[in-house]
Amino acid sequence: VQLQASGGGLVQAGGSLRLSCAASISIFSLDVMGWYRQAPGKQRDLVANIGTNSFTNYADSVKGRFTISRDNAKNAVYLQMDSLKPEDTAVYYCYTNRLRQTYWGQGTLVTVSS
Repeated sequence: VQLQASGGGLVQAGGSLRLSCAASISIFSLDVMGWYRQAPGKQRDLVANIGTNSFTNYADSVKGRFTISRDNAKNAVYLQMDSLKPEDTAVYYCYTNRLRQTYWGQGTLVTVSS
């Protein structure tokens, strides 16, 4: 499984960005898709994920600001990030689990200026 992430960039606090993650295979065959992020000097933490039944899960720090969604026809998952804060600055990694194995995208940098 290959994942291609895109959509990162530089934005001012309070702004929005939309991350995209395209999978190389049908996402119907994937158990879950989502996003982790890693800030400089910190561990990689879960941001949000979405299951095949579209059940979603969010980190407390992004609830009410971020929305994860999936497009089965495009084999893609999206992360809409609104009301961005400087503490959201990190490299965001798309991931998926399939048959008890985890796959990662290449990461996309999100920088939120104050």
